[in-house]
Amino acid sequence: MAVLSESLTQILIPAAALIGIGFALLQWLVVSKVKVSADYGKKDGYKDKLIEDEEEGAENADAVIKCSEIQNAISVGATSFLFTQYKYLGIFMGAFAVVIFLFLGSVKGFSTQSEPCTYNPGNLCKPALANAMFSTIAFLLGALTSVLSGFLGMKIATYANARTTLEARKGVGKAFITAFRSGAVMGFLLAANGLLVLYVSINLFKLYYGDDWEGLYESITGYGLGGSSMALFGRVGGGIYTKAADVGADLVGKVEKNIPEDDPRNPAVIADNVGDNVGDIAGMGSDLFGSYAESSCAALFVASISSFGISHDYSAMSYPLTISAMGIVICLITTLFATDLGEIRQVSEIEPTLKRQLLISTILMTAGIAVVSFFALPSEFTLFNFGTEKAVKNWHLFFCVSIGLWAGLVIGYTTEYYTSNAYSPVQDVADSCRTGAATNVIFGLALGYKSVIIPIFAIAIAIYISFSLAAMYGIAVAALGMLSTIATGLAIDAYGPISDNAGGIAEMSGMSHKIRERTDALDAAGNTTAAIGKGFAIGSAALVSLALFGAFVSRAGIKTVDVLTPKVFIGLIVGAMLPYWFSAMTMKSVGSAALKMVEEVRRQFNTIPGLMEGRVKPDYANCVKISTDASLREMIPPGALVMLTPLIAGTLFGVETLAGVLAGSLVSGVQIAISASNTGGAWDNAKKYIEAGASEHAKSLGPKGSDAHKAAVIGDTIGDPLKDTSGPSLNILIKLMAVESLVFAPFFAAHGGLLFKLL
Repeated sequence: MAVLSESLTQILIPAAALIGIGFALLQWLVVSKVKVSADYGKKDGYKDKLIEDEEEGAENADAVIKCSEIQNAISVGATSFLFTQYKYLGIFMGAFAVVIFLFLGSVKGFSTQSEPCTYNPGNLCKPALANAMFSTIAFLLGALTSVLSGFLGMKIATYANARTTLEARKGVGKAFITAFRSGAVMGFLLAANGLLVLYVSINLFKLYYGDDWEGLYESITGYGLGGSSMALFGRVGGGIYTKAADVGADLVGKVEKNIPEDDPRNPAVIADNVGDNVGDIAGMGSDLFGSYAESSCAALFVASISSFGISHDYSAMSYPLTISAMGIVICLITTLFATDLGEIRQVSEIEPTLKRQLLISTILMTAGIAVVSFFALPSEFTLFNFGTEKAVKNWHLFFCVSIGLWAGLVIGYTTEYYTSNAYSPVQDVADSCRTGAATNVIFGLALGYKSVIIPIFAIAIAIYISFSLAAMYGIAVAALGMLSTIATGLAIDAYGPISDNAGGIAEMSGMSHKIRERTDALDAAGNTTAAIGKGFAIGSAALVSLALFGAFVSRAGIKTVDVLTPKVFIGLIVGAMLPYWFSAMTMKSVGSAALKMVEEVRRQFNTIPGLMEGRVKPDYANCVKISTDASLREMIPPGALVMLTPLIAGTLFGVETLAGVLAGSLVSGVQIAISASNTGGAWDNAKKYIEAGASEHAKSLGPKGSDAHKAAVIGDTIGDPLKDTSGPSLNILIKLMAVESLVFAPFFAAHGGLLFKLL
């Protein structure tokens, strides 16, 4: 038995979640002290001198009032879009919940009789109808938590963007801390809410299931399905929204009219800033919550059919949740290094500080994993390994979780190397802009393909070691290890869009060039951290999908997956094609929406007298409407492709073909996702490298408006849908298809393969 008692485990897990929520609220309280009102900067009746060089900008009070107005417009736009999107998703959620109940309930003809357990036939387990009902409830809980995660993240980001702009007037260090604290609010709320809801769900389900742990943890897999299905639509819809606006703003504003990115004269500028929040914040929040929920569910399910479940060792069974609880505490300590134990004074310190967050959290978490592995697990136990039992020691699981954690760090640092303009790959892409957009595109694509190599080797090593030590459970906890520092990962990820918005608000409110330089520096570092966040999401998706694949194969009763059999091979080749089909749909959706946006922005510049001179305001609302309508309409076909593929493949072709589909989509999806995300990130930072002109080489390519800069903007525009729509959505595709297959596995095993049965 484990050293940690059941009662202590029952206390520690929710306590860590509540600490995380409390810490998030504390960070939010500190950020809220920055007031966005005309009184900002007044102390005891005199005006506080905030900065050195404000003369060339707007008056202090005017700038603050403008900041407040712009922040409000962004917040209203983002809230309006998400409410409309969630209305559609609510209908889908209800309809799909009915599908889950009907499919799983029909496995045994809606029987209410207890059944012999699948993995422990000597015992009786709860009826299939109960599993159908509880899987449906878990699906709805996961979906609601995912939606809540995205919505809270968006509200926090829109609350913090203008505050970051105002703090930039005191110096880059103050602005950095405000943006980072705001990101931490989102990170800790998501990690803590995800853990708390999962913990409460398990304990409530246990009231009915009692000693039937197999049924309990099988039904809890619906939680991961709910989380990822909402994340898919959030990612795709938000990605189409933000990129349609971004492409329209860039192509007409920067390239044709030669005005700055966030110039208030640009009609698409508000839609662009709204998009940063609904795509990069709400979408990413739902995405990483989905990864966390699925890795936890995969680990819990595999453990429930092992000696943990049979001997009812609650502490060992809750090992994945205890790891997540430890992660919240470790991330809390790590955050203090960025916010309280030192202040940034130079622009050059921003990126190293963010990178240190990753390193500190990884080192501390390694020690945390050792503590949890020693106390929460018995010294020796057995795990289910495709029909056989594998003997495992507690230190084996320490290595499994740690290898996932460190593989995440390797992926993060590799992503940073290929997307940061501090290193030669992005500088080479920037240099290629001298000869036009074509060479920029060629260099950018080559960089993206090359950037796949190290992450894939890191994932491969993590898979080999964790599977060798602890079979499929090892892979599931390796994925959890990669996500154990999710609060820190999300903090540095959310920091990016907040800084991007802060820069836009500084430009639109007429603040000085010096303030814009500071927000640009924050934003450039944020682009890299966003790419790192996507790297983590994709790497963890690969491990999560493999763990879910193993759980599906076990649940569907498949002994081996033989690629030489026609049933499996056709699934494999079709599965490998799906990420391309999905990418084509999402890229074209962005293109169609961007086309309408470009035409609208051009129309306004050509038909509204005085717009270019700044005498009248553009019609921002019409651009927001174009992005909203396009994203809500265009998100349905790609979402339907992902959700329907496992149902069609499993029902018509059977579990072997579906296993091939899952393997094929996993292998090709990971490669395309990494290359797309890194190519787009590199093009974006190559453009920023030229704009900043921080080195002699960068100055030789600039300034803004030069031919090289215009070529860089075109590259960035092509990269936008790659890095913010197709690339990040692909990791949800591979996870979602795997978890959906696991949830419906009993139905496919009982009634699947209709076509082959007819033939």
